[in-house]
Amino acid sequence: MGYGADVFHEAETIINLRRLRAEDELEKRRELLYKDCPRAKAIEYELAGIFVQVGKRVISGIEVRKNLDELKNKSLALQEELKGILSERKLPENYLEEWYKCEECKDTGFIDGYMCKCLKNTMKQLAYDRLNQASPLKLCSFDSFKCEYYSDTPLKGTGKVPRKNMESVLRFCVKYADNFSEESRSLLFQGGPGLGKTHLSLAIAGTVIEKGYGVIYVSSPDIFTRLENERFRGGFEEKGSTDALLCECDLLILDDMGTEYLSKFTSSELYNILNSRLLRQKPTIISTNLTLDEMQQMYGTRIVSRIIGMLDRVEFIGTDIRQVRRINKN
Repeated sequence: MGYGADVFHEAETIINLRRLRAEDELEKRRELLYKDCPRAKAIEYELAGIFVQVGKRVISGIEVRKNLDELKNKSLALQEELKGILSERKLPENYLEEWYKCEECKDTGFIDGYMCKCLKNTMKQLAYDRLNQASPLKLCSFDSFKCEYYSDTPLKGTGKVPRKNMESVLRFCVKYADNFSEESRSLLFQGGPGLGKTHLSLAIAGTVIEKGYGVIYVSSPDIFTRLENERFRGGFEEKGSTDALLCECDLLILDDMGTEYLSKFTSSELYNILNSRLLRQKPTIISTNLTLDEMQQMYGTRIVSRIIGMLDRVEFIGTDIRQVRRINKN
């Protein structure tokens, strides 16, 4: 999967800063130890001197074996003494080594000329963040979702009580987010406008992100405009990069499906994304104001059959709570 050059450079900068931070923290630890135990500083200088002597002896070729054995024994004795100093102070054996976040590449981003997985993951996370940057992820939580805005009067025709229904939906969403894994089921949030579909989608996204999963939260109009720009107008990211991210992320949340401009390209992209995620068994959450009949009319059988087959329906019922809040404020 390709990323724009700016994503690569930003990720590389992050990795380099990690390395510099590890080196700086090592120097600070050294200073603390040297202040407490000057002998530790002397030992490190002696060990450094031994390495220099080894190099000189090897180059000179004079009595190499005998000299190397002597220097080796001296080095081992100094290392044991240093270990004892650290042990007395209950410090870890690697206290005088860099503590890299990625031990495989030592926070360089590369191993034998090949990109390390830590750099790849950093680039992927940056790409996720860019897609999510327009989403108010921090503004919606489960705690701020108020069921009291929903009516406790049964709906005519169904007898369902909106408040009880939404209390059940809230419990379900909390449990889904808390127990989320790559094997979690996909969901279809379905109901009229203003019933909390976006709020609970964002709350799930926030919880799942905190668990360390890669989540992309996008609105349907925005993402299909972006995909079209990448495909036909030379968008900022490399062609196909956003498409690949949508298919590969741990959880994709597609909000407000049905409000995008519908075209052959949009329908084709939506089908490809859903089908790719279905084949990879990747969880997806779709929210829509459309009924199944309206989705059928808008997208056709091929897409709707994918949605019905891969997503569990979660029903949102009641009156637009944004209107209820407005009335209560007045």
